[in-house]
Amino acid sequence: MNTIERRHEIVQLTLNQGKVAVIDLAAHYQVSAVTIRTDLNYLDKKNLLIRARGGAIACNNVLRELPINEKHCAQIDTKKRLALLAKKQILEGDAIILDSGSTIAELANCLHSFERLVVMTNGLNVAQNLLNARGVEVLMTGGVLRKSSLSFYGRQAEDSLERYHFDKAFLGVDGIDFNVGITTHFEYEAMMNRLMRRVAKKVITVTDSSKFNRSGVHKICGLAEIDVLITDSGIPDAFAQTLERNGVELIIAS
Repeated sequence: MNTIERRHEIVQLTLNQGKVAVIDLAAHYQVSAVTIRTDLNYLDKKNLLIRARGGAIACNNVLRELPINEKHCAQIDTKKRLALLAKKQILEGDAIILDSGSTIAELANCLHSFERLVVMTNGLNVAQNLLNARGVEVLMTGGVLRKSSLSFYGRQAEDSLERYHFDKAFLGVDGIDFNVGITTHFEYEAMMNRLMRRVAKKVITVTDSSKFNRSGVHKICGLAEIDVLITDSGIPDAFAQTLERNGVELIIAS
């Protein structure tokens, strides 16, 4: 297990147990107490847990990762409204990327009226929602299937993206933080999202406001590195002002 994977697990353990101890973590991962203290100090600086004497405690700002079926049910009405707004960003003839998030899967449900559209996705759930969309050509990245999120990742998935160029990429997120930026829970998903950004002319993030002031473990990009953010009216004013100062187009669902 490398450092990134160990730190990811430590955050999840802390969330699940409420607190962790240096001595227990050192024994579990078979590393020194100094290494664990370094991990905890790093994660504390990232606001992913709170450093405490002899260990760490859970931080309420860290968003737990939910299975995809639970994500689908959470904020479902809001996600449907956001998906309709995201649809307005798409033109006939576009070639777009849709990631595997539950909000982006709702966007896929809105695309059946298009007569000429190309969609690349790493989401099995997204592809399923486009099965009956006759005007949509669906491309799958392939790769290794992560069953908890129904998403594909890995070298094969990355290679398939690098062979194309797209008009727009639509990304969902697990958390948005002032200092960290846009984040997700899974390292390889973050890598896929960063690649999606690079191969698209325009990057559109779609998320409900519950994700603000929350952090996943792995950074996708900074706030200034997206072109459009679509969210609901619960977005904190400070975030809205920061996004607008950085030239990000902000679209808010009523």
